[in-house]
This record gives sequence, structure tokens and C-alpha cells, in this order.
Amino acid sequence: MSTQDDYKIKDTKPQLGERWPHGGVRGGGWITNERITSTYDLVEQMYYLYVRVVKAQNLPPNPVTGSCDPYVEVKLGNYKGKTQRFEKKTNPEWNQVFAFSKEKIQSSVLEVFVRDREMVGRDDYIGKVVFDMNEVPTRVPPDSPLAPQWYRLEDGSRRGEVMLAVWMGTQADEAFPEAWHSDAASVHGEGVFSVRSKVYVSAKLWYLRVNVIEAQDVESEDKSQLPQVFVKVQVGNQILKTKVCPTRTISPFWNEDLLFVAAEPFEEQLVITVENKLSASKDELIGRLNLPLTVFEKRLDHRAVHSRWFNLERFSFGVMEGERRKEHKFSTRIHLRACLEGGYHVLDESTMYISDQRPTARQLWKQPIGILEVGILSAQGLLPAKTNAYCVAKYGQKWVRTRTIVENTSPKWNEQYTWEVYDPCTVITLGVFDNSHLGSKDKDSRIGKVRIRLSTLETDKIYTHSYPLIVLQPSGLKKMGELQLAFRFTCLSLAHMLFLYSRPLLPKMHYLHPLTVSQLDSLRYQAMNIVASRLGRAEPPLRKEVVEYMLDVDSHMWSMRKSKANFFRIVSLFSGLVSMSRWLDEVCKWKNPITTILVHILFFILICYPELILPTAFLYLFFIGLWNYRLRPRHPPHMDTKLSCAEVVHPDELDEEFDTFPTSKAQDVVKMRYDRLRSVAGRIQTVVGDMATQGERLHALLSWRDTRATIIFVFFCLCAAVALFMTPFKIVVLLAGLFLLRHPRFRSKMPSVPSNFFKRLPARADSML
Repeated sequence: MSTQDDYKIKDTKPQLGERWPHGGVRGGGWITNERITSTYDLVEQMYYLYVRVVKAQNLPPNPVTGSCDPYVEVKLGNYKGKTQRFEKKTNPEWNQVFAFSKEKIQSSVLEVFVRDREMVGRDDYIGKVVFDMNEVPTRVPPDSPLAPQWYRLEDGSRRGEVMLAVWMGTQADEAFPEAWHSDAASVHGEGVFSVRSKVYVSAKLWYLRVNVIEAQDVESEDKSQLPQVFVKVQVGNQILKTKVCPTRTISPFWNEDLLFVAAEPFEEQLVITVENKLSASKDELIGRLNLPLTVFEKRLDHRAVHSRWFNLERFSFGVMEGERRKEHKFSTRIHLRACLEGGYHVLDESTMYISDQRPTARQLWKQPIGILEVGILSAQGLLPAKTNAYCVAKYGQKWVRTRTIVENTSPKWNEQYTWEVYDPCTVITLGVFDNSHLGSKDKDSRIGKVRIRLSTLETDKIYTHSYPLIVLQPSGLKKMGELQLAFRFTCLSLAHMLFLYSRPLLPKMHYLHPLTVSQLDSLRYQAMNIVASRLGRAEPPLRKEVVEYMLDVDSHMWSMRKSKANFFRIVSLFSGLVSMSRWLDEVCKWKNPITTILVHILFFILICYPELILPTAFLYLFFIGLWNYRLRPRHPPHMDTKLSCAEVVHPDELDEEFDTFPTSKAQDVVKMRYDRLRSVAGRIQTVVGDMATQGERLHALLSWRDTRATIIFVFFCLCAAVALFMTPFKIVVLLAGLFLLRHPRFRSKMPSVPSNFFKRLPARADSML
């Protein structure tokens, strides 16, 4: 049983390296600003013996078979790595790199064998090259790569030469990502590609806006009646339809906007079909139009886009039944206005954890305000026991994936990556997964996830923490291990960063031409599908389940647990106001006479000197801020299991949360959950109704729905205006304060006159069915 302390962040003290530069694109290749220099000092230095096998020449053929199928075997102690095998080639080129961890080296010599693959029996031995480990040079970036050399094969039955380069380096070496690692020596075949570390760039997404205006000369197969037409537009898997034209005409008019998500490079086409509504379940295809997305202009602002007429391809049937032929009909055409909009930021993740706020068009990007460097150090105590773990980090368009450590519950990655930061109010997400390519599983299982909000980090400070990896499963909350990270947020311009706090969160187009909530939900879902599809086509692929977990694809699904958590968040939010009202009630009822007398004294001072009211209020807030400084959080916030109501969640509520959509449960279970949902929704409905009632009563004061009540209120306003005009403001405030703070002896237990009057005002609830 896990305790609350198991779910907290822990301080760690890893032996981080000194500030030393690194090569390759893994950490710094994404940075394009020449002023930015990245270092590799947030990870522990790990030394590797690198062996680059380039090629071989003059390999003699086998005297028996008359051919040569060569491959190279690199052996260091108990570890062996093999290159691919070529068939019938005496001058093969491999250009493969092998990396052996220095911690696991148990031999003083390195042996490189060249062998000839035999179909039956043992492979023929051509020759080998032996290196003394004490003579291997050390290379530290930014030194240039070590030049390979030709080595003559020795001790074999045949002769030849092989080109090799052998050196000692660190994980900062540019050869590290593509190398075969001794940590994954048991991986063979296609699985080798799935264990390497990689950097991915997600697809650049655009909003495609299609304004379907009108059509002309639309004819149905049935000439006896006019068509009732609608337009269906498809981009990839996205299909949207206009409304059916309310009138039967050959020149229908819609003027509807349809929004899609498109990704560069634009591989899909825009498919437009005009259809006639024959009945509720039957439609007739009238015409069709295919357009590549590259024909549409890219709009960066709200300037007008010119509309265009397009001729439709008309489909009809031939003489023989079922035989379909296509003919071009130039009289039927459709009027469209379409463009690719780059002024928006295409959301592909939950808005609560957004990691990028830039518009799509690179021309609208500003200069970065900082650099985020993350060192993915290691993990501890991972579950299950035999875990092929790798870590994925996502920030903005850049995704990174560490190498897979095979069958190790405490993997050490020690890989560092760098991102440009354009807004501090963003979140980086890191997830740990079990590689299914190396086992019998169909999906990469989730081990846990960590989110870090950059605005909670101090600049230029190195954070080294161990984060719990927590997963909510159908069986309950479970800690799957811990992830050790080191990260640093470096600010390039403090003034620019502070200025951003006054700027809108999203690009300008989101406010000039806002999208509806339903549009945003649909577009976000399509964007996530496109990102998952494109990253799944990379090598090695980022599987769909990994991308969906990183993007919180199910964050908007109904959950009784989340509903409770949000309710308690609201209660906590108003707890301060409740405490203040209770304190004021105690003061007014003289439960603590000394406090009440002090409040009277302060009240008299503020009345005598009203110019001190605002300065006193702001000074009070200033001292409260100073007082809370010593209570400030020492660590970046992490997933709070208590706040999420994940520790005490009921098993049936968990079973409901992990149910499929639509449900796959039995009828009696669905009935019970439906009744429970109705009960909860009924309470929410009552609260919302009460809030609406109070607002409608305020509106009824002057709406003359209750004539007598409005006459009373209007007459009261006239009398109050005259009285306030004739009475000094200080006296008014003084009398109001004394009335509020009066002794309980002068209080009545009955509701006040204003409260009775307000409750008698009419609301629109009387008009509801």
C-alpha cells in the first residue's frame, strides 16, 4: 500500500557533468538562434567505447562456394554486435556504429571479426583485427569525428582489409543516437531500430476554411421536380456537410463556413460533392470536385480572400444497369471561398496543458524569450519487473524519445535535450513507456507521466528531482516507479518575458474571429489524429497510444472522479471568502469583544480619513504577499493524487471511467450509473437554476414584470438619491458601518427587509415547463 509520501517529489543529488558542449541534433540541433549555445551539463557523463565499421575491400571468395556473404562481428568480453550481411559482395559497405558501455567492459582487448555466412554449419572465418583497450584514443566534442583507417585482417584463412574507427567518447557524441548499444545486445532484427533515441518534429498544422457560397444549374436525375441540395466536403478522414438548402431550386445558396485541419506537406485533397436529398435515408450524387490543397492561398491575417467558381464533374449511369460512366459538365458549378489560415494556433492538446501558443505561420513568430534544457537521467523501481523502458518528452512541435533500456527496472538514460521557449506560461510533458516491439504486447503500456509548468521555475536554476510515476488503473491508483530529471530554464530577455504577461494567451486571430466551443473540440480531435498518424510513420514510430497519452486525448471524457475533484476545487477556491464571512459574522455578533472594538476603531479612522481606505487595502495585500513568501512552494508542482480524488475513488467509479465509449457494460450496470448521473446532474441543475434565478430577480427590479415591486424600488431610489445628496458621504458610511456592526441585542432573527423584498421579485422559473 502506497502512502502519501510515495506520491511526493523528492530532491536528488546526481553527479552532473560540467558545462561541456555536445554534438549532433539530439539536444541542440533544434536551436536556430545563433546567440544560443547549449551545454550538456544536466546529465551524468557516461563513457562508451565506439566502434565504427565503415566498409571492407578485397575479401576473397569462399573456395567451396565461390562467393562471399560477409558481415562483421564486434566482440568485447561477453558482448557481441553484428552488422548486416551482404550477399555475394567482396567490397561491402556497412557504416554502422557499435557502442559499449565503459561500466560493463570486462576485457582488455577489442576484437573485430569478419565472417562469411554459410548456409549450413558454422560461418567461415575470414580474419580479425584486435585493439588494445589501453591504446584507444578519447574524443570529446566539439572535436571532429575520428577518421577511419584501413586495417589488414589477420589470422584468417583468407585475406582482406576492413575500414574501422575506434574511440572512447560520451553520450554527447553525434554517433550515439544511431549506434548499436550493448545495453540492448539481446535485441535483433527490426527491433534494433525501435530502441534508438530520436528527435521528432510533429506535422505543421493549418486550419482550412471552406466557405461554401452557392451553386448554379444543379439538376437531378428526376427532371419532374427541383432538387433540394446540400454539399459534403471531405479532407482525409474529416467530413463536414452544409445544411440542406431550404428551398428546391437549381441555384441553391448556403454561405456556410466549414473548418478542417490540414498538415504539411499537404497530401490529402479537398473532395466536394453536391448531393440531392431524396429522402431521410437516401441521397443522390449530383456532382463532384477534387482539388489539391496547394491551390489555396495561405492567409496570415483577417484580410479578404477572393472567391472562385469551380466546374463540377457530373456522374450518370450508362445503358447497362450498374454501369457507371463519368462525363464533364461545365454548366453545373459551385462557388467557393477557401484558404489555409496560419494566423491561428492549431490546438493538438488539452488547453489546460498547452505547450505551444504560436500561430502556424512562421512569419508571425517572435524571438524566443528563453531556453529550456532537460536532462532525462534515470528511473527507479519500475513496474513490471521486466521493463523495456523509454522516455518521451513533448514541448511545442518537438518530440524526443530516449533509447530503450532492455529488461531493466532502473534504467539510466542520461540524455539531454533543449527547446526554445516563446512563452513561459506553457507546460512540458514527459512520459515513460514499456516498448512493446521487444515483447509480445500489442501496445506500448503506460508507466507514468510528469508535467512541468515553466512559469513555476526560477530562471537559471538547476532543478534535480525524482518524480513519482503514477497511473490510475481500473484496479485503482498505482505507483509505477520514479523518474529522475534535471532541468533548467534560462531567460534570454527578462523584459520581454515580463511583457508577455500583458499579452493575450493565443494569437490575434483567435480573438478577431473566434471559433465556437464545438468547433474547437472537433478541430482539436482531428489535429490529435493527424499528429498521431504522422509520428506513427516515422522510424522508429511513435505509436498512437503514446501520442494520445502525451496529448491527454481523454481529458474531456466524463468521470465521476473528475467531477468530484472539480467540485472540491471550487469549494477550496471559495474557502477564503467563506472564512472571511465567518470572521465578519463573529465580529458583528460580538463573539470576541476585543476584536470587535478594534474593528470599530479602524472603521472610525477610515471614515475620518477616507483617503486612507485604498492605500490601507493595498498595503494589507502587500504584507500578505510578503508573509506568504516564506510559504512559497520549493518544488515545481506535480500531479496531486489527493486533489485528483484518486486515492479514495470508488471501484465502480473507476470501472465507469475506464469503460469504452459507447459503453460495453450490462444493462443493469448502465441503469445504475445512469440513475447516479441523473442524481448528480440534478444537483448541478439546481445550483445553476438558483444562480439564474438571482440574476433574473436583479433584472426584474427595473423590468416592470412586477409593477408594484418596480414602483417601490424606483420610489426608494428617488428617496435614496435625495437623502445621499443632502447627507455627507462620511456620515452615510459611518451609519452603514455602525448598523452592520451593531450588537446582537439590536438584531432580529427574522430576515431583513431588503432580503424579503428581493426574494419576492419574479424570476423566469415560473415560465419553465
